[in-house]
Amino acid sequence: MTTEKTTAPERSEPALDAAERQMLEGWLDYHRATLAMKCEGLTDAQLREASVPPSEFTLLGLVRHLAENERGWFREVLAGEELPLIYGTDEDPDGEFHLTEADTWEEARTTWQAEIEKARANAARFELDSPSAGVSKEGKPFSLRWIYTHMIEEYARHNGHADLVRERIDGATGE
Repeated sequence: MTTEKTTAPERSEPALDAAERQMLEGWLDYHRATLAMKCEGLTDAQLREASVPPSEFTLLGLVRHLAENERGWFREVLAGEELPLIYGTDEDPDGEFHLTEADTWEEARTTWQAEIEKARANAARFELDSPSAGVSKEGKPFSLRWIYTHMIEEYARHNGHADLVRERIDGATGE
């Protein structure tokens, strides 16, 4: 089965003189769009191809993982929503990486994009220095600034992984 032809979101770097919040939001959106670009044009089967067997790391699993991260940081930690994992369970907390033939790009992309929209809406309600509802292991709240920075790092690191997986799948390279 091939993927539905989708167009990756427009990707642009934030302005060099952007204010701090616009800079942080801009870089996070840039990295979100980068991951979408890495997945564009591949079939569901290709998106389920493991990076290096026996690893279960796939592009489809990575998109599902980042949907979990968007939900976890912006909805649960920042806003205090009590939500279940999207793909994981108590028995399989890393379920986003354990794919079956039934798992599709369409479902993963739709879920990921919905979590991004909810993340944006929640973040818009907070100032950069606002304390999160959830706390660290030390019992201290996170600031929205910290969450933005962490999510930029999370996407940037995983986009590097996505580069390698995509190159192994079909030879495509690039930013």
